[in-house]
Amino acid sequence: MTARPPVAQARADSHDRGLTVRTQVLGEDHVDRAFAGAVQPWESDLQEMVSSFAWGEVWARDELPRRERSLVTVAMLVALGRHEELAVHVRGGVRNGLEPSELGEVVVHAAVYCGFPAALTAMRVLTATLADVDGADGGQA
Repeated sequence: MTARPPVAQARADSHDRGLTVRTQVLGEDHVDRAFAGAVQPWESDLQEMVSSFAWGEVWARDELPRRERSLVTVAMLVALGRHEELAVHVRGGVRNGLEPSELGEVVVHAAVYCGFPAALTAMRVLTATLADVDGADGGQA
């Protein structure tokens, strides 16, 4: 058996690390659904890229703890108006130890910089997502 070339090994390492981190933050069910929903080859390619780069290279860095990384991510998603991803990362933030009150405060703070319409929509997403998380784990959001 021949050894992998260094670049191929580095890609495999990023992918493996990314799947691990992505699963730890978002949960196995979410990651499984993301890959299962990839019908076309390019959709699978995109999921692989997300796992390898976003999760295996950026989220895996040690310079910022995951809890704070989740807080920053939620704030950026509020600013960008990416509501579907916001719900995903609210769940991830709870898994990373963020309290609902902290997540709410991020949205309130974002109102100053992103505008009240963005914050109001984000607050609805946050409230619905936290209710879903709370219901799914028997009140342990």
